[in-house]
Amino acid sequence: MASGPKLIILRALCAAAVLAAAVAGNFNQDVDITWGDGRGKILNGGNLLTLSMDRSSGSGFQSRSQYLYGRFDMQLKLIPGDSAGTVTTFYLSSQGSQHDEIDFEFLGNASGEPYTVHTNVYSQGKGGREQQFRMWFDPTMGFHTYTVVWNPSHIVFYVDGTPIREFRNLAGTVAGVPFPTSQPMRVYASVWDAEEWATQGGRVKTDWSKAPFVASYRGYAAAGCTANDVASCARSNGAWMFQELDAAGKAELKRAQAMYMIYDYCTDKYRFPQGPPPECSAK
Repeated sequence: MASGPKLIILRALCAAAVLAAAVAGNFNQDVDITWGDGRGKILNGGNLLTLSMDRSSGSGFQSRSQYLYGRFDMQLKLIPGDSAGTVTTFYLSSQGSQHDEIDFEFLGNASGEPYTVHTNVYSQGKGGREQQFRMWFDPTMGFHTYTVVWNPSHIVFYVDGTPIREFRNLAGTVAGVPFPTSQPMRVYASVWDAEEWATQGGRVKTDWSKAPFVASYRGYAAAGCTANDVASCARSNGAWMFQELDAAGKAELKRAQAMYMIYDYCTDKYRFPQGPPPECSAK
């Protein structure tokens, strides 16, 4: 069996092969628009999907397939101009009161202000693990790629290939924090009204004269295990199943968090006066 540098090289080659195979899908084949009464539209032969919101409703879609682990990419162009009060999302979730969930949420802003990228991880119905970031580009001027890698070891959030957050599986450690390992998830996306909290804690409300608010999605790619074939999937083509951040990736993560993170639940002494949750000290 390969070990040391040979194993690293082997895994890198496997990763390249899987990423090459994970070409963008077609929205006509891969997702269903599930709500919005016509406000969600699939365009350009299935290569583009737009979600819109007005005073009456937002809109959303979900993947037809469910996954247990995988790599999930989406290119988004966010609502331009005054988008205060809106939330645009790309996330994974299971169902039920004890659900698991992995969130990218983009909190709207008044004109000229930067978007806040809000991330969260739920396991067995418990969330409250928020980290927020400002991006180093204007996400309304063009498409940017947002990626979730979810495997038995960790969850990593990427923006244009840069890791911005890692949530490790500590379920078997002294921290004992539940981790999503058993509930299949679908991919979801939506644009919805959250003016009570989304922009400056709800102090800035939605200007409905600017509606409809439109976000655009393209380049959806899901390379994952379906709920029924995790073992065979992991053996055959799951490069992401064994993915770990190497030294360069960890340095990139640390640098991105130092420069762009604006909120970390682990350092919120108001919420956790008795000390941060156990996973914070075990990172």
